[in-house]
Amino acid sequence: MSIEKNIETVKDFFAAMGSDDPQDLLALVAEDIEWIIPGQDWALAGTHRGHAGVAAVIRQASQEIEMTYPTPPEFVAQGDRVLVIGVATGRIKATNMPFHDEWIFDITVRNGKLTKIKEYIDTQALARASAVSGPGNPGTTPDDGSDLRAS
Repeated sequence: MSIEKNIETVKDFFAAMGSDDPQDLLALVAEDIEWIIPGQDWALAGTHRGHAGVAAVIRQASQEIEMTYPTPPEFVAQGDRVLVIGVATGRIKATNMPFHDEWIFDITVRNGKLTKIKEYIDTQALARASAVSGPGNPGTTPDDGSDLRAS
């Protein structure tokens, strides 16, 4: 496939992530896709495989995160790889904590389908925004406005 077609496929994938129909998204990924989200102490971190893994991580993300993209991402491609460079801002719903995430997605496209996604994201910013107060954590402010920090 041409580089231009690979970029269009990736753009379609990003558009489909905001869709209410998961089939729009799954139609763009290979059956054996591997999606790697790095990090620890963050619910979305891990390696997600196949259509079931992609559907699960998208569903979980929509339940846990409110996110916007203040500027359109940049697409850089060579061969079957497309790098998507962008910025996301938002909040983690459970903690009501905001985050700012500068990210890169390294995406492999073969035969018109995404076969591998590896994210390079600010996992620490997302883990901090996701953290609930406890030993070693100074606390967060939950949705009800009460302060969880120890006095």
